[in-house]
Amino acid sequence: MKYIGAHVSAAGGVENAPLRAHEIGATAFALFTKNQRQWVAKPLTQKSIEAFKANCERYGYSSKQILPHDSYLINLGHPEIDKRQKSLDAFIDELQRCEQLGITLLNFHPGSHLREIPEEQCLDYIAESINFALEQTQGVTAVIENTAGQGSNLGYRHEQLAYLIDKVEDKSRVGVCFDTCHAFAAGYDLKGDYEGVMRDFGEVVGFEYLKGVHLNDSKAKLGQKLDRHHSLGEGEIGWEAFKKLMQDPRIDEIPMILETINPDIWDQEIQTLKDFAQQA
Repeated sequence: MKYIGAHVSAAGGVENAPLRAHEIGATAFALFTKNQRQWVAKPLTQKSIEAFKANCERYGYSSKQILPHDSYLINLGHPEIDKRQKSLDAFIDELQRCEQLGITLLNFHPGSHLREIPEEQCLDYIAESINFALEQTQGVTAVIENTAGQGSNLGYRHEQLAYLIDKVEDKSRVGVCFDTCHAFAAGYDLKGDYEGVMRDFGEVVGFEYLKGVHLNDSKAKLGQKLDRHHSLGEGEIGWEAFKKLMQDPRIDEIPMILETINPDIWDQEIQTLKDFAQQA
C-alpha cells in the first residue's frame, strides 16, 4: 500500500492538518507541530491534542501515515556546545510533541559542520544528540532526512546516513526519509539510473530503515548540490522516476510526502501518483 500526501499547513492548530490533507485526497501527510522558524513555542493544549487525534481517526490517518518535520533551526551537529545543546533541547521538545499527538515518526535534517569541524566529528555529534534525545523520550522514531549537500550540510551521501544509523544505540527508533530532490541534487541519478540508486541505498543504508519519502522534482541539475524543489514532472528528474517509485514493491506502508512548490496542484499530483501505483 502506498500512502501519498503532502506537507499541509497546521495554521490555526495542529488539529487542522488532517482536514487539509483529506481535502486534497491525501492518504498521508506531514506537518509542523510548532512554528518551524522559532526556537520556543507554546505547549500543545489538551484540546488541540484531542482534536488532532479525533480528526486523524475520522479521516483514517494512522500514525504510520504521518511524518512531521522538526524546526529548520535545529542543528544537532553544531560545532559549539551551547548552540548544539539549544538544538538538542528543541529536538527533544519536538519528539515530546509527537508523543503527545500519538505520532510515531519525526523527520529532521541531520546537521551542519559550518566548516568549523571535520565531517566525522560533526556526524559523531549528531549521533550523540540523537542517542540522548531518544533516551529522554519514548515511542517516536528519529527519521534522518538525506540532504542536497548544500553548504556544509551533512547527510547527502548514503554512507553518511549509514554512519549515523550505526552510531545510534536503539536501532528500532532510527530511520531515514529519502528526499528525491535532495538525492538528485547530491548526485544520485534517479532519472538515468533509478535502479542503481535504489540498489546502492539498499546495500549501504538498507530498506528496513526507510521510514518515509519526500516526493519533489528538482530545479537543480544532477549533482549541483542545491536544494531547489519543483513540481513533479516540471524539473530535472521528470515523471518517470516518480512512476517507478510508485511501483517499487520495496517502498510500501510508509508516508510519501509532496513538498513541491505549488500547493494548488497537490491534489492533481497526488491523483497522478495514485494512478501510477494502481498500474503496478
